[in-house]
Amino acid sequence: MPRLLIVEDDIDLAEMMASFFSLRGYEVDTAAWASEAIELTAQRSYQLIILDIRLPDIDGFTLCRKLHEQGRTKETPILFLTERSARSDRLQGLELGVVDYITKPFDLQLMGLRVRNILQRVSGVETLHSVTDLPGPQVVDEKLAELLASDQPWAILTFAIVGLGEFRERVGFMAADDTLRALALIVRNAISDVHSDEVFIGHANDATLIVITEPTIAQTLYNTISRRIDVSRAFEAAAQDHSGQVRPRLMSGIYQRPTELPPDVASLKKAIVRATSA
Repeated sequence: MPRLLIVEDDIDLAEMMASFFSLRGYEVDTAAWASEAIELTAQRSYQLIILDIRLPDIDGFTLCRKLHEQGRTKETPILFLTERSARSDRLQGLELGVVDYITKPFDLQLMGLRVRNILQRVSGVETLHSVTDLPGPQVVDEKLAELLASDQPWAILTFAIVGLGEFRERVGFMAADDTLRALALIVRNAISDVHSDEVFIGHANDATLIVITEPTIAQTLYNTISRRIDVSRAFEAAAQDHSGQVRPRLMSGIYQRPTELPPDVASLKKAIVRATSA
């Protein structure tokens, strides 16, 4: 099992995080001081270090440099835990090789997803879909968790090829993959035309693409993508087998951020599915 080191001087918070990750199968050590962290890392190896920037003896930036100078922790990924959100702090952390930031207060489920994805990237587990090269379900789950923790408005567009698995068995991998690839290309190009860095696209599952965007452009973007799908000969050709049978139907929809948010990512995904239609 992965071993984590949590370096946090807030004892209650450190114990809460340790309990959370222990219940999920991780081995966890904690340290309240930078000196303790250095001693622990000299004795054993860790797959990830969660490091608070504010520590009682030295700051997290200095400790990060020391850890990267040690042979045992030279390549160990570090996740910064901080109350700060200043751009300069983030840049300083990135210069030191920090893999991610989480700003207090935070949601434990979101932290769990971040940790899982970091460990998967480090271990070489694929986080991109093999056909479309878009972010996979693990990354999408993390994004959805961020939406649940955010008080900002958002909207989600869905485009799902119903029955893609059966279609793949009937016509073969190449034709089915071409269908999925064509859909992803149409969605990508439409997003590119919007010229917004705030739009995210990824796979909720193998056959379902979701687009996270601002509510102000959601309907326009949805209409643009739907229109391009309807008129695209490339998509139509890719979606037919040799006997001329049409692809499985495409379901799509818009899910706007509700007043009362679902309690977790699984519930949010169910709500998104309910918002789709043929």
